[in-house]
Amino acid sequence: MTFDLGPALLFCPADRPERFAKALDRADAVILDLEDAVAPADKAAARENLIDAHLDPDRVIVRVNAADSAEFASDLATLSQTDFRTVMVAKAEDPAALDAFDPRFSLIALCETARGVATADRLADHERVVGLMWGAEDLVASLGGTSSRGQDGRYRDVARFARSRVLLEAGARGKAAVDAVHIAIDDLEGLTAEATDAAASGFSATACIHPGQVAVIREAYRPDAGAVSWAEGVIAAAVGERGVFRFEGRMIDEPVLRHARSVLRRAQQST
Repeated sequence: MTFDLGPALLFCPADRPERFAKALDRADAVILDLEDAVAPADKAAARENLIDAHLDPDRVIVRVNAADSAEFASDLATLSQTDFRTVMVAKAEDPAALDAFDPRFSLIALCETARGVATADRLADHERVVGLMWGAEDLVASLGGTSSRGQDGRYRDVARFARSRVLLEAGARGKAAVDAVHIAIDDLEGLTAEATDAAASGFSATACIHPGQVAVIREAYRPDAGAVSWAEGVIAAAVGERGVFRFEGRMIDEPVLRHARSVLRRAQQST
């Protein structure tokens, strides 16, 4: 099982079926949300909307409610009546709870509580997990805090730690890491900075909550022409070389070659 949906993943409430097709058209993949975006009274209707949806299942992720919630069993039963097979599990904490999904499903474990971040390594080890995502606001709430960001708009230390842990635990197992949403919709400058850092750090994608954020994320993940030219040149120069060599005044070894391959992979994904 692999995760290769593109960099911009757009959340869409599952109780708003009139938005499904447009959201999928605007983003690389859509996350149809049965959890926080849907009021309790509307969850049954939202599940019916999933069953009736005619969308490309390869570009759809369904976020289900937490495994210990009263809604989880109904969410699971609904999924079995659809062709959607990539599932984001909200507030993932217990790897054993993921056994409720049969091998048809590929899972993204959403680490958004203190316990979820603390068990990110065990969640990433699960055979059906293809990726991890982290969430800042629920994480801070689970700690009794009031805000994930300081007055300067930057994440607090605890949020940065969670972000790094999720990225490292996913990467250590060759699985994808998805960066959290930027909830300040109009702050495109802040989103640009965070998405650019996410791409450079090794995240596979960034989730978002508004169509206007998609283009910013895609641009942040797209290598510029200079980076692509350098990567092509260094990969070509490596042919026939043994071990460390010099290219354009820089020492090149295997880690640098892996950086170059990542640049070319992101460039290919953005075409």
